[in-house]
Formats: sequence, C-alpha cells, structure tokens
Amino acid sequence: MNKHVGWIAGTAAAVLVAAGAITYAVAEDGGSDGAPAAGSADAGFARDMAVHHQQAVEMSYIVRDRTDDEEVRRLAYDIAQTQANQRGMLLGWLDLWELPKFSSEPPMTWMDMGSMPSGEDGALMPGMASNTEMKKLNTLDGKQAEVFYLQLMTDHHKGGVHMAEACVKRCEVGVEKRLAQTMVNGQESEIGLMADMLKDRGAKARP
Repeated sequence: MNKHVGWIAGTAAAVLVAAGAITYAVAEDGGSDGAPAAGSADAGFARDMAVHHQQAVEMSYIVRDRTDDEEVRRLAYDIAQTQANQRGMLLGWLDLWELPKFSSEPPMTWMDMGSMPSGEDGALMPGMASNTEMKKLNTLDGKQAEVFYLQLMTDHHKGGVHMAEACVKRCEVGVEKRLAQTMVNGQESEIGLMADMLKDRGAKARP
C-alpha cells in the first residue's frame, strides 16, 4: 500500500472514531456543560465552522470527479466524510442549544475579527476558496486538478486551524473545545501530507 494512502486511511478512521466519541459524550451528558448564548464563541464557532466545512466537502467531491488518481481521490473522500460528520455535529449542537444556525453578525465576530474586510468573490472567511477558484477547479482535469485542489485545501485547512485554535482558547463547552482540538491536530497533519503530495507532483503550496 502507498505510504500516503495508508496514512490517510488510518488518520481518517481515528478522526471519525474521535468524532463519534464526542457525539456520544454530548448525548450522554445531555449538554451538561450548559447551553451557551447566541453571541458566544461556542455558538459562533459552530456556525462559522459549519460553513467553512461545507466548502471543503464541496471541493473534495469536485476533485474526485476530476481525477483518477487513487491517492488524491482517497484523501478527498476522507476529508469530505470527516468534515461532513463534524459539520453535522456542530449544527446538531446548535439545535440542542436551541440557537439559530445563522447570525446577522459578520463571520468570525466571535473571534473579534468581525470588522475585517469582507472576503473577495465569495470567500467569507480566511482560507476559503473564492467563487472563481471553485469554478476553475470544476474545469481542470488530472494532475492540474490534483495540484489546484491540494493548494486550495492547504489554504482552507490553514484557515480552519486558525479558527479551531481560537475555539480551543475561547469556547467554554468542553466537548466543543475537544472537537476543535481534534480539528487542529487532524488538519495540521493533513497540511503536512498535502505538502508531500504537492512535492510529488512538482508543485508546492501557494505563498
């Protein structure tokens, strides 16, 4: 088995097991950490990361249709499955807390970054791809699609790690803080893996 493929499969399994354990913990304690306020870091992170994750899922399914490379397809599938699972947990917590899934406040207000300029061309938060970039990914095939996806996802993960680290520091609900740390660990590892995959394809992450 390719060393990258084996790493991807093992890491994805570990992340999904951890996510399942966190979901079970929430169900078991019935949210004993207490329901946070609508303007809290806990609620803000859940809303914003759900949006951030959704784009990662979309990008991953796009590239699976644009390349036959087993390594990239497996990584894309694992990212899509992991982030869809985590997104469901985040939205489920908002339901559990009886909080809205959308806010009138700008994205990342909970991080004291709500006053930052709006992202260009549909990129709502740091690391998110623009509408133009998403359309471009849909036009590429083979190695070009692989490289562009890996570059976009590296940027996406870096933005996600920044947000998750902020939740680890600011969130108060224990299970959410643990999920955020799981995101940091998993996405930082995948950033390193994608750097190797880009190198194998004669490319590198965008500056």
